[in-house]
Amino acid sequence: MLELPVGSRKEVMTYLEPFMLNEMSEYLKPVEEMWQPADFLPDSSKETFFEEVKELQRNTKEISYDLLAVLIGDTITEEALPTYESWLTMVDDVSRNEQGGWMKWVRAWTAEENRHGDLLNKYLYLSGRVNMRMMEASTQYLIQDGFDIGTGNDPYRNFIYTSFQEMATNVSHRRVASLAKVAGDKLLSKMCGVIASDEARHAKAYKAFISKAFEVDASEVMIAFEDMMRKKIVMPAHFLREIGVKMGQTFGHFTDAAQRLGVYTALDYVDILKELIVDWKIEDATDLNEAGEKARDYLIRLPDRLLRIADRMKAPSLEYKFTWIL
Repeated sequence: MLELPVGSRKEVMTYLEPFMLNEMSEYLKPVEEMWQPADFLPDSSKETFFEEVKELQRNTKEISYDLLAVLIGDTITEEALPTYESWLTMVDDVSRNEQGGWMKWVRAWTAEENRHGDLLNKYLYLSGRVNMRMMEASTQYLIQDGFDIGTGNDPYRNFIYTSFQEMATNVSHRRVASLAKVAGDKLLSKMCGVIASDEARHAKAYKAFISKAFEVDASEVMIAFEDMMRKKIVMPAHFLREIGVKMGQTFGHFTDAAQRLGVYTALDYVDILKELIVDWKIEDATDLNEAGEKARDYLIRLPDRLLRIADRMKAPSLEYKFTWIL
């Protein structure tokens, strides 16, 4: 085990650097082997393009209002990628070496994630059901407003957040895929399915980063995990808004729609927490200082506490008319 001064991060990030380089291929795929948005969408160079667009629009008509709203919100979240990339490159005590493990990971992760927003945006544009200008304005707002998620520049909190968030987006895209299939939109179902698969791979990577950090700085990582869960993991689009709407108000309506559909609920939040507790072997953690032990005990009790709260929550019934939807 590394001998680290209390609160140190630099030695741990140096320790993780070769792991990121060596294991990157397990969590990322070569560009030439990856799907691209063009693989799923009508080809404008072919004579059948307009007929394919008409078929896409016919299938999209069966998508419910709430599901379309959730899909648009997910798309805007994906398209705010510049914010997330800049946030990840500002982590303290991380090498700015362009060929170092961390910077290579961030660039490769960004390149894979970039395809998600591209694909969903083009699908929504072709659907004919979306006011693209209003949606694009919301995307610009979200990038402009940034997001305060309580991680600061601490790598442990950043990795914990991304582990949780990638798992959450996997759940959301997977559920949208299932609902789209039921509605008869096989194309949308396939699209969201492959995006969900990407998110699952990325979640494994960030969870692995934290597992490696636990090996050498267990108490500090445990305290960071506790801190993030006390603050609650907020979604990256929690500042989501529309033209003429205050910052963050639209996000509440977006999450209401997601809860009504069962796309992402309070129970999913608890399930993700429970999975992280198992994956990171929180209950078995030893060799912790006093603060680390208190953090561990808090985390072990937290799922049951959150479940009691979730059981008392009622499904939101208030519907909202988004400016995004025609």
